[in-house]
Amino acid sequence: MVVHIAPKGERNKSVNPLYADEHNRYAILQKHPEIYFSTMPLRFENREEAIAWICRNQLGRRNLSPEQKRYLLGKQYEAEKKAAKIFRGNQYTLAKKSGGDHGDNHHSGKKTCDRIAEENGVSRASVLRASHYTRGIDIADNLSPGIKQKVFSGEVKFTNDEMSKLVQSSPDKRQDVFAEIMHPEITKAMETADAEPNADNLVPMPTADPEQFKTYQVPDEFMRVYKTLSTATEMMKNTWKRVLKNNQSYLSDPEKQKVLRFAMQRPALYLNELEACMEQILAETLEETEKTA
Repeated sequence: MVVHIAPKGERNKSVNPLYADEHNRYAILQKHPEIYFSTMPLRFENREEAIAWICRNQLGRRNLSPEQKRYLLGKQYEAEKKAAKIFRGNQYTLAKKSGGDHGDNHHSGKKTCDRIAEENGVSRASVLRASHYTRGIDIADNLSPGIKQKVFSGEVKFTNDEMSKLVQSSPDKRQDVFAEIMHPEITKAMETADAEPNADNLVPMPTADPEQFKTYQVPDEFMRVYKTLSTATEMMKNTWKRVLKNNQSYLSDPEKQKVLRFAMQRPALYLNELEACMEQILAETLEETEKTA
């Protein structure tokens, strides 16, 4: 038997059952008319009641992965909260229709969170964490369509803390927070960017002989100019780090990377021009010195 689910007043309008096996089976049966099956329509007051019923029944499956179970648990809680608001707290109707047997009455006067926790043998805190997890997965799937299925299949894993961070971030920052979650190596690289260079890890100088600068000590009489230029370099580096830390998607998104590369051209071009100018002036000075010697 296949169960048809439709909110009241929305005849034949399908409700996304997350990943309900019944809908997959129904699709297969429709392609094979030689297989006999019967249907039993169920009516709900609204979409949220239907989702809550689906979640509860799916949670009874034995082949759920931990990620699927956590998602369903949070989805049921969120759906029941929304349905309760629609009916101004009339949880009696909701609990009755979201039971394992459509006609059973499992309502015991408990709060939604406590009741769901008891039904699934978990703590109240687990239900609340699952709620954040579910909302985070839905946000992530909107930012990166298809990521939800990768989570359910085990290809991608998110922690409760990561999903809570995504949920709590403002909508305009979620893309960057999601990029940080997906690419933690970026954050790690930025955190280590402050490390002072040492003799074993020096950035080659743009000169013909970079070796001489590995042990170079700035003479005291030149220290004022060096410190001024060094401070300017640090200011530029800190500005870039601050901007990129708050906009990490620019490091992983190909189109956004173009913006960074375009912005990098001006200082890089200036330093290259300065290097060429220095070499030219030095060559002219040495040539003039040789003539007067």
